[in-house]
Amino acid sequence: MPGAREVLTPDALAMLQTVAERGSFAAAARALGVVPSALTYRVRQIEDALDVLLFDRSARQARLSEAGAELLRDAGRLLAEIDAVANRVRRIATGWEPQLTIAIDSAIARDPLYDLVGAFYALNPPTRLKLRDETLLGTIEALTSGEADLAIGAVLDAQSLAFTGGGIRSCLLGEIRFVYAVAPHHPLAGAPQPLTEAQMRAHRAVAAADSARQRQGMSVNLLEGQDVLTVPTLQAKLHAQLHGLGAGFLPEPMARPYVEAGHLVELATERPAPLGRMHCAWRVRSAAQPGLALKWWLAQFEHPTTREALLTRHRGRGPSG
Repeated sequence: MPGAREVLTPDALAMLQTVAERGSFAAAARALGVVPSALTYRVRQIEDALDVLLFDRSARQARLSEAGAELLRDAGRLLAEIDAVANRVRRIATGWEPQLTIAIDSAIARDPLYDLVGAFYALNPPTRLKLRDETLLGTIEALTSGEADLAIGAVLDAQSLAFTGGGIRSCLLGEIRFVYAVAPHHPLAGAPQPLTEAQMRAHRAVAAADSARQRQGMSVNLLEGQDVLTVPTLQAKLHAQLHGLGAGFLPEPMARPYVEAGHLVELATERPAPLGRMHCAWRVRSAAQPGLALKWWLAQFEHPTTREALLTRHRGRGPSG
């Protein structure tokens, strides 16, 4: 006797749907172009394999039993998924990637990034997106290790370039100016300016941890002997500083709304403020052309307004937000 897997084929599920919709085996047989006895035999095969009755045959019409109704509820979903997979496979054959993984540095503004994700989905692409949060060298490492196809906000200085190897291309998104900021109730908020390194060293710094896992991460703007609170991202660093847990340099666009609202105080320092050069980077796979999804994303970075938004359009909230 055939088992459930042998009898519950897409054709069989569609046949059961037709019987339920037409209300009788005779009407369903006419619609399917088969003789009623053949249709009845195929339905009986499915019932025997499942050891249930799918239709109530006590009346002239074929009414679904509770088991039959449950089967057809799932059948509709399964058939829709099969159609969706077939459509995705056909579109992928035209040059779309099955999945595109994007590593996003924590310095990148999330609102414009998700605007791009929405615009990408509006194309109804077959490509599935996977987004990864990264910081500092971890952003480019996700690309070079093969864990990501595109890195947005990669820091490509001498240290990181040493690890990229061949086959990596990049374009400059722009530069980000950093500012030294503390909460209004922090002891440094009322200190004479510009702050000396001795003043800065005497207070805890908040540092965003480098997410690199395969090599030693970067340490940025920390002073020797200084107490440090390490947090996972720049967003977490911002909120730690809003709560007065430490001081440190923040991307100026990220800090600006909070400085303007009075939740942070920007301080001048004798130590020059850092300037970050942010890139997008992607891997070139031999002579093959980039897939259509990657091409679409790269085309977005050609627009100056998009590049600026990714670096500057951070959303500001109060210290409890």
